[in-house]
Amino acid sequence: MDYAVISDVHSNLEALQAVLADLDRRGIKKERTFFCGDAVGYGPNPNECVELLRERAKVLIAGNHDWGVLGLTDINYFNPNARAAIRWTEEVLTPENRLTLESFFLVKRLKKENVFLVHGSPKEPEEWHYLLTLFDAEINFNYFEERLCFIGHSHLPFIMERVPSGELVVHKEGVELGSPHRYIVNAGSIGQPRDGDPRACYALFNEERVELVRVPYDIDGVQRKMSAAGLPLPLIERLRRGV
Repeated sequence: MDYAVISDVHSNLEALQAVLADLDRRGIKKERTFFCGDAVGYGPNPNECVELLRERAKVLIAGNHDWGVLGLTDINYFNPNARAAIRWTEEVLTPENRLTLESFFLVKRLKKENVFLVHGSPKEPEEWHYLLTLFDAEINFNYFEERLCFIGHSHLPFIMERVPSGELVVHKEGVELGSPHRYIVNAGSIGQPRDGDPRACYALFNEERVELVRVPYDIDGVQRKMSAAGLPLPLIERLRRGV
């Protein structure tokens, strides 16, 4: 039975719809779909994306942009383009969808699936640390007990495997799950990939395997809507480059 982990939608409705259509083709319903944070920020459709995530994901994790819009995270540490998008989002987000963002978990443990979900890192999740290196992973494996930890935040998909000897191995596309091996998986970004591949990215997993999946979507359409909304040009241009 497959599960999906999606992350970093960033108000990109076209990308989210494309990924959800892919989940539909695979028969993955709400009960087996988990979201790892940043529903809003950067993109032009925050309300529609929050509403779709509420309908289609069983677990909703908060990201730093979600907390930024809510005033729970100081946005002064965001770059100027990100701050501009957050302020724009604050103006258009409906009260109902703001309440939905407020209901998002900071972390979530799923006992049945043996999964830990967080946006940035298991260590100090409210600080929004980036987990990027093997050194980062070595530290963070001590902050969860589950077999699988799924994260987002950096928009860089990867699978870090810790084998019984303690060695860490990095996988870029997928891996067969071993026992008692443990894993930290960055599900990548649906709405703003940054690894040079502009297609939406998410993670699939079951008891035997984790896989990173790519889905094309209408980038031009999103860019036109961002331009019409007056969102910063660098945020618009980077979608096509995937950086």
